[in-house]
Amino acid sequence: MMQKSALNVKKIRQDFPILKRKVMGGKPLVYLDNAATTQKPLAVINAISDYYMNYNSNIHRAVHQLAEEATFAFEETRQKVARFINARHTDEIIFTRNATEAINLVAYSWGRANVKRGDRVVISEIEHHSNIVPWQILTQEKGGRLEYIGVNDSGYLKMHEYEKYLASKRVKLVSVSQMSNVLGTIIPVEKIIKMSHERGIPVLVDGAQSVPHMQVDVQKMDCDFMAFSAHKMLGPTGVGVLYVKREVLEKMPPFMGGGDMIKEVHKYETRYNDLPYKFEGGTPNIADVIGFGAAIDYLSNLGMDRVREHEIEITKYALEKITGVKGVTLYGPPNAMDRGGVVSFNIGDIHPHDLATIMNDHGVAIRSGHHCAQVLMERLDVSATSRASFYIYNTKEEVDIFIGALSEARRLFKI
Repeated sequence: MMQKSALNVKKIRQDFPILKRKVMGGKPLVYLDNAATTQKPLAVINAISDYYMNYNSNIHRAVHQLAEEATFAFEETRQKVARFINARHTDEIIFTRNATEAINLVAYSWGRANVKRGDRVVISEIEHHSNIVPWQILTQEKGGRLEYIGVNDSGYLKMHEYEKYLASKRVKLVSVSQMSNVLGTIIPVEKIIKMSHERGIPVLVDGAQSVPHMQVDVQKMDCDFMAFSAHKMLGPTGVGVLYVKREVLEKMPPFMGGGDMIKEVHKYETRYNDLPYKFEGGTPNIADVIGFGAAIDYLSNLGMDRVREHEIEITKYALEKITGVKGVTLYGPPNAMDRGGVVSFNIGDIHPHDLATIMNDHGVAIRSGHHCAQVLMERLDVSATSRASFYIYNTKEEVDIFIGALSEARRLFKI
């Protein structure tokens, strides 16, 4: 008996206008680059359009009706984000431009106030550049040191190395991705946080890949900071989120000075605004924050448990199919339960960019390159990989087209 799919993908696909597109001379678009950015449902597109057409205004300042409507919609999204990740308080949610800015905010504000000469910041070899470069800048500036938790050949972290760093008693902060954007590896962040907190060390979780794909509960996880982006979870570009525990946020100096992050400005002194506005200087990306609220509603209505079930199902199917293609080298955990909807691979000696071009000829959009994870590429001893990544609207039929295009590439290159 065929198992019922976790999601009604056929119905979901009707909500995404772009999936009706034909590319490369009439081929159906097979979009498998979701780890880079996801497509947007009509609900999100319409929410943005509605703001600009009907109540476009700046927020938090004026008392006229448009301003009040815009402020309400903007702040309603903050409440939705807090519920989505189960934050204790709405004022623990800060809007940024993206996850990268959220991590930089922590590095500049908390990091410069707390990291001193000789201190260690611990990250891992699987990290995206946005969770490497800010800590390189900080530790170099402060005379600290950046330490890496290694990754084994199956894509799992070498936890014994993490334990060794903790034992040094010099660790000031731990910052790790919950899910690798290359290997798909789901990291045991709760274990890492528990071990860190036993020594009084705060932890930042990069949730850019995890929050869109699985149920994330910051209270259960007990992380001190979490960063993620709207555009990887059906929302628009230009919106990121930084979650910070209120007791930590209250002690942090502002990141940027300007309008709306202040209460009073005098010639030589300023009183800063209440949380979270103290960290949101200037006019924010109002329309796209409102659009993000519609994206959260869409995912909440589906249920993140079912989103995760669908991805396990389709990733397992893709792994089974791709294993049968001659010449393929797979990276990351072999078990679909241990990874997100990401499959990174190489095939023979075909360069990933050449492969992506051939796939594009078949209407299949994948990503090729170092995926902003060159430290990991060095660990894997490759210059680049090809990456197919899945989301709620992808089907097994699309996986079949993807595998067919791979087989065609293999024939072209005589592998």
